[in-house]
Amino acid sequence: MAKEPVRVLVTGAAGQIGYALVPMIARGIMLGADQPVILHMLDIPFAAEALNGVKMELIDAAFPLLKGVVATTDAVEGCTGVNVAVMVGGFPRKEGMERKDVMSKNVSIYKSQAAALEKHAAPNCKVLVVANPANTNALILKEFAPSIPEKNITCLTRLDHNRALGQISERLSVPVSDVKNVIIWGNHSSTQYPDVNHAKVQTSFGEKPVRELVKNDEWLNGEFITTVQQRGAAIIKARKLSSALSAASSACDHIRDWVLGTPEGTFVSMGVYSDGSYNVPSGLIYSFPVTCRNGEWDIVQGLPIDEVSRKKMDLTAEELKEEKDLAYSCLS
Repeated sequence: MAKEPVRVLVTGAAGQIGYALVPMIARGIMLGADQPVILHMLDIPFAAEALNGVKMELIDAAFPLLKGVVATTDAVEGCTGVNVAVMVGGFPRKEGMERKDVMSKNVSIYKSQAAALEKHAAPNCKVLVVANPANTNALILKEFAPSIPEKNITCLTRLDHNRALGQISERLSVPVSDVKNVIIWGNHSSTQYPDVNHAKVQTSFGEKPVRELVKNDEWLNGEFITTVQQRGAAIIKARKLSSALSAASSACDHIRDWVLGTPEGTFVSMGVYSDGSYNVPSGLIYSFPVTCRNGEWDIVQGLPIDEVSRKKMDLTAEELKEEKDLAYSCLS
């Protein structure tokens, strides 16, 4: 029996990330090579013509799994019946803008999109927020879409996770597929904490800890962390545009593992609603190590946390509390 198509919403679909993401979804990279999809692409009226161009290209690419395309500037039409929502659209920070200005723009965008998802998305819709500030945008969305289970609202830190895997792979000259269990703790910002204390590498002698193989704590505690934290800025400097291809690919990884499950013995990083695990204040969307099974994620419990890690984890939680307060002040 052929599977029923899954409806996938991409907001900001005419933008850089959207343009990289929609063909990946249509090709089965997000939900599997046997899963038909109907793509819902939503963007602002200003981008309507470009959005129609993306739709034309999707039709021209003749993707066998693509069973329909909805290209619209109407949030209700965009959100109706969707099973997965990838929220790429947001208001970017522009030169000279205060943090509060960016936050208030995004608060109003995520408040209205949350309302459309709340009323019109399929029950049990899974939501991934990509647009920055991703953790806090996801929190606002959760606030204004109360019937979507809190476990179904997540934000993207898989890009940072993949960046960390890539740095270890390059350093050790091993395939990136042999590296696993790095962790991104906290905010998708420069305060995030990329942690290798639990990471392992597959070698011909079995799995070995990353620290044991790298043999350079100075690099792991210094340059490695800052490279991952500031990779987005480095890409903007090099490309004169923000990371789109890697962000799109990571969004696919995030949803794929959430829906289809993580491999046995492997955990990944997801920004999820904190339940107080690892003494992270509940009520924040914070990046944790998770495993996924049967369409559900669970925070990996019981990992030992050293004093250095604790400080870094608390620092990024503090920033998220400040962001949350700022967002709520924009609401009032």
